[in-house]
Amino acid sequence: MKVIVEADGGSRGNPGPAGYGAVVWSADRSTVLAERKEGIGRATNNVAEYRGLIAGLEAAAEVGATEVDARLDSKLVVEQMSGRWRVKHPDLIPLKDQAVELTRAFDGVTFAWIPRAENSHADRLANEAMDAAAEQAAPSAASAEVVSPAGWTGARGAPTRFFLLRHGQTELSVDRRYSGQGNPPLTELGRQQAEAAARYLGRRGGIAAVVSSPLQRAHDTASAAAKELGLDVIVDDDLIETDFGEWEGLTFGEAAQRDPEVHGAWLRDTSVAPPGGGESFDAVAKRVRRARTRIIAEHGDATVLVVSHVTPIKSILRLALDAGPGILYRLHLDLASLCIAEFYPDGGSSVRLVNETSYLE
Repeated sequence: MKVIVEADGGSRGNPGPAGYGAVVWSADRSTVLAERKEGIGRATNNVAEYRGLIAGLEAAAEVGATEVDARLDSKLVVEQMSGRWRVKHPDLIPLKDQAVELTRAFDGVTFAWIPRAENSHADRLANEAMDAAAEQAAPSAASAEVVSPAGWTGARGAPTRFFLLRHGQTELSVDRRYSGQGNPPLTELGRQQAEAAARYLGRRGGIAAVVSSPLQRAHDTASAAAKELGLDVIVDDDLIETDFGEWEGLTFGEAAQRDPEVHGAWLRDTSVAPPGGGESFDAVAKRVRRARTRIIAEHGDATVLVVSHVTPIKSILRLALDAGPGILYRLHLDLASLCIAEFYPDGGSSVRLVNETSYLE
């Protein structure tokens, strides 16, 4: 009997209170055969994702499945279980081994990534598990413990340090046109900016990995730095720029004139998307959070160069600052500028640098 397993996990704080959910469907996805959910205490998103997969595989075996089509919205778990990515984080190694051992009980198991919107059933179960655990653990006001922070931020442990580099100039950026998921190349000046940033980063050193948006302008900027550092470029699709829909290639004024009401709302509300299938800033924030989580899980306490675009970089800075959406409209990032953000294993974070461009002079 073939079944579909959908699994999800989450952590409120990463690490923080965590839980997982898993559902086993019939092969035609018409019938729920089993559900699993559990709060697992303090853990990272990736640990919770693996625990969800493990629970789903165990449930599939219990209902007598012989083949499993496993579907998750964690690209990291899918790629690691498919053997395309190495498992580096020590917390994930035993979980992957346990999941691999469970797959041996079936005649065949496939792994596929699905968007979070298509994984809503497992996501709901995971959130129910976290909600239930939070209710049980919530202290009364009288018994709540006050913990003094360590240092200015209270963050503990060695952080994952993000060097956030914006790509160099393109023809669209010359005229200050919306440049989203189109793929213009770097201009000559843009290549010079990329080389200058690469030399600066090469002199600083200490960078363990280079991760880039798939778009050419970012990848070419990343490749210049990777060459200086003696590293390969890792592509993460979640670091791609916002899809500006029908505003792609327009100037600010042209978009405002074309769609005055939508454009005005878009400048005030991060849930509003540009017309023509564009992407809201809230949607960008969700996938950028996934990328941030993967990078932390893959690289631990290393320094990682992330080469991307205005909105994804602002979104990572927003996460590090624990700021509201309004900050997206107030940050200014120049072409080929560098920012530095740190994320600690206890959930703390800090921003150490914003919009450094001195190396371009």
